[in-house]
Amino acid sequence: MKSSILKNKKILLAVTGGIAAYKSAELIQRIKEEDASVTVLMTEAAQRFITPLTLQTLSSNPVYTDIFSAPLSHIELAVVSDALLIAPASANTIAKMASGMADNIVTLSYLAFKGPVILVPAMNWRMYEHPSVKRNIQILKDRGCIEVVPEEGILACGEKGRGRMASVERIVETLKYALSPKDLKGKKIVVTAGPTVEPIDPIRYISNRSSGKMGYAIARVARRRGAEVVLITGPTEINSPDGVETIYVETAEQMLDAVVSSIKNAYILVMAAAVADFTVERYSDKKYERDRLQSLKLKPTVDIIKTVSSLPKRPFIIGFSAETGPNIARAKRKMAKKGMDMIVFNNVLEEGSGFGTDTNRIVIIDRNTVKELPLISKEECAEEIFNHALTLLEKA
Repeated sequence: MKSSILKNKKILLAVTGGIAAYKSAELIQRIKEEDASVTVLMTEAAQRFITPLTLQTLSSNPVYTDIFSAPLSHIELAVVSDALLIAPASANTIAKMASGMADNIVTLSYLAFKGPVILVPAMNWRMYEHPSVKRNIQILKDRGCIEVVPEEGILACGEKGRGRMASVERIVETLKYALSPKDLKGKKIVVTAGPTVEPIDPIRYISNRSSGKMGYAIARVARRRGAEVVLITGPTEINSPDGVETIYVETAEQMLDAVVSSIKNAYILVMAAAVADFTVERYSDKKYERDRLQSLKLKPTVDIIKTVSSLPKRPFIIGFSAETGPNIARAKRKMAKKGMDMIVFNNVLEEGSGFGTDTNRIVIIDRNTVKELPLISKEECAEEIFNHALTLLEKA
């Protein structure tokens, strides 16, 4: 999902020797989708696995392989780049970096670079677990490098273990984390996401069309900006973001319990979940006959926001109002009635806005202002939501 964090950023991608070097081609394309530029450095061993011409074509920039053909390139590139990404990082390169060796374009550039350094190890699981490799990675982490831990799975040799290069999406997410402002550092943010599921019997339930994408985007952005994030989520098909405590629930009652137990010392509560409005009056532990479902008695679910807003000590509350039409007045009434500090409105009937999309067109509303935004990605929406909330909190 696209965000504004990498826009116009200059990424220095160092490719070292390993079979995972072929993944650098996809990585370059994915970074460029974020409107960032990529300049590639390659060790001699890396060129055995993928050609400089391939990466030059994909990056639209020269590829640097030999320090002697451009003697000051390691200094010049280090000065103008925003992040150094070493992917894949071989055991050999990691050892050289840890010991301070500078015998190729990658290790020279590392010593000259002063910004965030992201290390993406990829190797056989036996090598990754070797004490010397573990020690070298820890040395680099102690110096401020960020490791994107390799994944478990079938390796190139046919064995199974932890050593596969992290997915492109995890690497790009780490880049966003490294380059995001840390204006939420030290703050606890609680986010709800997805639908709730209200069971009728062991087979049927009441729910809604929420995909959870907006809530998960909010949790990722909060974590990038340095927050301690608790994500309380109903059933979705989205993987939990790295570095986020995730609590899985199903019903509105379970979500309420999780929210109340999580908001102690929280700075902001973002209620992005689509909580079901009703639950059945009587749940059956056996499947209802079809005829009995012609008339189903319902009762309202708990109002989580109203419950939290009535607490004597509560966080700043951001709610959501998904409507089928441009009914901003209704969102304002909802904000006032439930005691929210801010509400985010969107019309789900607008193209590209609503459930299951990667984009949204939102209106941010507080007690004094109404801010309309164009159609942007849900991550960009999340960034705007936090920007607005922090402005309000600073004025309070």
